[in-house]
Amino acid sequence: MTLEERKAAAETHIFKAVFPNTTNHYDTLFGGTAMSLMDEVAFITATRFSRKKMVTVSSDRIDFTKPIPSGVIIELIGKIARIGNTSLSVSVEIYIEEMYALKREKAISGTFTFVAIGEDKKGVSVI
Repeated sequence: MTLEERKAAAETHIFKAVFPNTTNHYDTLFGGTAMSLMDEVAFITATRFSRKKMVTVSSDRIDFTKPIPSGVIIELIGKIARIGNTSLSVSVEIYIEEMYALKREKAISGTFTFVAIGEDKKGVSVI
């Protein structure tokens, strides 16, 4: 499989419903919950690409451009953004989908960096 095919195969899509137990006092998705979901999708994407043990080493700029209200569906999409020797970066976007209308818009985007580690907890090649 080529590198581009591996990147395409690693793309990860997860859907979630936003329920009141995940919202803040403004009835919008709590930022910490969104970041946790994004890190999870990024981890899955990184692992699907490398098939190695991956650990998060940083989260880069996360832009919250739209509040995510309770009662919507969100789609999280993880894509490989950059590949290094022992590390890779994953871009994650969250889209809001209305449950009962054909409306969809991007709400949050960010990038997460991972390192592949071996049994000795030292960096190994991601490829």
